[in-house]
Amino acid sequence: MANFLKPAKHIEPLPKEQVDDTYKKLRLQVFIGIFLGYAGYYLLRKNFSLAMPALIDEGFSKTELGFALSAISIAYGFSKFIMGTVSDRSNARVFITLGLVLTAIVNLLMGFIPVLTSSVAIMFVMLFLNGWFQGMGWPPSGRVLVHWYSVSERGGKTAIWNVAHNVGGGLMAPIALVGISITGTLSFGYLKGFEGAFIYPAIIALIIALISYMLVRDTPQSMGLPPIEDYRQDYPSKNKETLEVELTTKEILFKYVLNNKWVWMIAIANIFVYFVRYGVLDWAPTYLNEEKGFNLNESGWAYFLYEWAGIPGTLLCGYISDKVFKGRRGPAGFIFMLGVTIAVIIYWLNPPGNPLIDNMALIAIGFLIYGPVMLIGLQALDYVPKKAAGTAAGLTGLFGYLGGAVMANIIMGMVVDSLGWDSGFLLLTIVSVLAMLSFIFTWNKRGQEVLK
Repeated sequence: MANFLKPAKHIEPLPKEQVDDTYKKLRLQVFIGIFLGYAGYYLLRKNFSLAMPALIDEGFSKTELGFALSAISIAYGFSKFIMGTVSDRSNARVFITLGLVLTAIVNLLMGFIPVLTSSVAIMFVMLFLNGWFQGMGWPPSGRVLVHWYSVSERGGKTAIWNVAHNVGGGLMAPIALVGISITGTLSFGYLKGFEGAFIYPAIIALIIALISYMLVRDTPQSMGLPPIEDYRQDYPSKNKETLEVELTTKEILFKYVLNNKWVWMIAIANIFVYFVRYGVLDWAPTYLNEEKGFNLNESGWAYFLYEWAGIPGTLLCGYISDKVFKGRRGPAGFIFMLGVTIAVIIYWLNPPGNPLIDNMALIAIGFLIYGPVMLIGLQALDYVPKKAAGTAAGLTGLFGYLGGAVMANIIMGMVVDSLGWDSGFLLLTIVSVLAMLSFIFTWNKRGQEVLK
């Protein structure tokens, strides 16, 4: 591993009288750092969807664009797992910044070099690179969460952090729309306008990357502080084990992740959740434009509402799983996916000419879907020791993106092209029911209990 990626070394402990104040300051600081950093990633995750209507006008089919779009999810799925294993043995501060800078560079290239959006093959390659670098955002954030926040508080903190992708994903749409307008006006014929959806979010992401680097710290011990379990007297097991020794890749994979049946169970559940999430999200601008008569600006704002509705929904889901179900994530996931299924049916069957109902249905789906997304990520953190957190989250992400998001991109495009939107939404409804039922398998499982 490159030296600059290695975990920050532990330093001499601070005097006891300085520990409490330093811990409180740094916990808030690193949390803000990973929140802003992860929101920055989402400024660059799905802006291609807003460029798709313009590319369809240029002659690309939905099947072709769905194939190109799938590259992000394919690359992200593999990257989140592979780079997750690297992240577990890396300095989170460096790792999260590096990935954000690289994904911003890819988007700037797509914006400023027209040939990079001139064919499906080239778009696939660029979106694959974008997806690979995107996979460097979640694992270091998970590493920070498990090192700076203990088990009993981690559910609430993870829920708050998780809304970063709603903030970033929601802000992407208006930023991209302004960028499209500016680029179409000021490019003097060099660009067509839609490239602004890549350029302006990337510039902002580079600024965020710098801020995140300034705020994030790797582990408490690298700042002279004790492990979080010792500081809060909050241990994941009765033997008060903190497991602060860095693990090898072999130990992480074969001792704690690949032989853990509960990690596999939530990984499979993630396939269904992600299919619904991206089946609705990625195709919203195109579906609303073609079937409901929305223009680009209206579609962009509907996209914004979908993302931002996930903020209170995620927080509520985390609260319910902690307080009502006492750390059991399965019941909360089941209830929220039941609501998603109902909202998807309303969104589908609402006839054109009722934009308020379309927007309310999208808001409801956004409000409800991100809770289950967060819960599966949280279960991945809870079901393994903290030194294996990135890898466990990466495995669930691999299944979610390859089995769920990729299929939502490719299969939805093919089904809609061949059979129409009704068939596409029938498929979404069936998968949503499967996602709801999948949470039953972890109904009675509570975090660290699976390690006993």
